[in-house]
Amino acid sequence: MIRRIGPILQGITLDRSTWDTSYHPHVHVHALTRDFPVVSLTLSQGLKTTEGVPEGIPVDLHGDEFRDAAHRLEAQSSLSLREVPTLEHIVQRYRDYAVEVQCGRLPSAVSELEDSVLVPAAAGKGELANESIESVSRIASGWSRAEAPQGWESTKRWLAWLARRMHDAEGLATTVEEQILKHGLSKVRAS
Repeated sequence: MIRRIGPILQGITLDRSTWDTSYHPHVHVHALTRDFPVVSLTLSQGLKTTEGVPEGIPVDLHGDEFRDAAHRLEAQSSLSLREVPTLEHIVQRYRDYAVEVQCGRLPSAVSELEDSVLVPAAAGKGELANESIESVSRIASGWSRAEAPQGWESTKRWLAWLARRMHDAEGLATTVEEQILKHGLSKVRAS
């Protein structure tokens, strides 16, 4: 199950257990602003018990349990499943997640940080993109100068690339359209 919110996909996946006897529902988002070979499970949240343990739904009890499981997953999700979440809410969730997972002075949650900037930029929300790049810069200022995001020579160069990419509306629109075609999402209307 998937829906498109501008340059974002929001979905629910059902991950099968090893023996196909149960499945684990997860909610997630995927930014269409980067070339990626599959739909990612970014910001994934799986159904959990009241004790916080991942919960699987037995396949043979699906008919009896799926509605209750869906309601509990909806209640546990940080993004609305019933109503279409706003881009502002999605971007804030990216930012919150990136702050939550920072590990000392090592670059962490780099794709979520990039998405928090590129998603609003691709949606034409320049002010929100500018707020995000400022947030990303603050977070990155706490990283070690000896470390940089994977594949980058320095954090400074990564930030410069991100700022340039943020202002490349045509390039972002092209990437979004290419990703829609690549993943067979032409029939998934944008909300």
